[in-house]
Amino acid sequence: MPPLHVTQINFFPAPKGWGLAETLAQWPSLADVAEAAASSGARITVLQSASHAEQLHRHGVEYRFVVADAATHLHRFDGMACALVDLRPDLMHIHSLGAAAGAHALSRALPGVPILLQDHADRMPAWWRRPRWRRWYASARGAAFTAPELAGPYVSAGLFDPSMRLFSIPESTSRFTPGSRASARAETGLYGEPCVVWVGHLQPNKDPLSVLDGVARASEALPGLQLWCAFGTAPLLEQVQRRIADDPRLAGRVHLLGRVPHERVQSLLRAADIFVSGSHRESCGYALLEAMACGATPVVTDIPSFRALTGDIGHRWACGDAAALAKALIDAVARGPSPQAARAHFERHLSLEAVGRRWGDAYAQLARGPRGAPS
Repeated sequence: MPPLHVTQINFFPAPKGWGLAETLAQWPSLADVAEAAASSGARITVLQSASHAEQLHRHGVEYRFVVADAATHLHRFDGMACALVDLRPDLMHIHSLGAAAGAHALSRALPGVPILLQDHADRMPAWWRRPRWRRWYASARGAAFTAPELAGPYVSAGLFDPSMRLFSIPESTSRFTPGSRASARAETGLYGEPCVVWVGHLQPNKDPLSVLDGVARASEALPGLQLWCAFGTAPLLEQVQRRIADDPRLAGRVHLLGRVPHERVQSLLRAADIFVSGSHRESCGYALLEAMACGATPVVTDIPSFRALTGDIGHRWACGDAAALAKALIDAVARGPSPQAARAHFERHLSLEAVGRRWGDAYAQLARGPRGAPS
């Protein structure tokens, strides 16, 4: 029996001037999800909306740029539909719940071909638009979220038909690997007992101020604690700097590294004993995936996506509760897990092969026939 042929489709256009190779380098998750699914034995073709046509075959996956007519709303899905009619896939895996209109258009071009939508931190449509979106979502047979709770608002709002199959699959994976902690610290200059690393924007949803408050409290029991913060955008930078300067427990203990090249993030996480996050909402948690891939102990907020990713590994704390974070940091130093245990959890549940098995199972369920009860 031939393998299932699955097309993974991204309607969000690649920036003009980018070739396929640069797109895959700048958007690594596009290739990670494709190669994970291919590892399950499926035949994967990725169709990426772009301003020019191009093809690339890499690591068992075929990638194609498909030219979309963005000038006219009516025909903006025609290029993708034509490419799919030629490919005749067994199943369409569409990136983003925000692509519901595209899914509906493709379902009309390829009637009977199952569609699976994947959540990528998508916002729900405004209430007055929901009747139309409800019709569009009815074109899909399944939807995938990192955590099952993330599907709750769509179900409660009646946006999904009761027969929609729901799958819990990590949004992506990581290719980071463990390394010598001593070598990583020599390379990066990081130190601390424990050495705690933050990777994330300095913005309200990431809640760096609560993290600083928790670190300040934990430092009373962990005087050797050092916090190293890599970040991109930083609307809260001035507040963070003032908080550090105003508290003698933080001055000299918190190091603001700023923007760090992605390849250097692996070295930071290899150097870390603990990875900390204060996020209030995440569709997945890419930095958390990377931290566990490197063997760092996660100390993260108790939100659905983080619960799904960490399982029984690491320590969780209530959003905004600095006292709970301080306790979690102290517990992490006292009870681990070890770097080996964190990496073993990643390999079992979050690696490319592990995520691929989940995609393979979802594809097989949807391809078997008519809709059924949620998975």
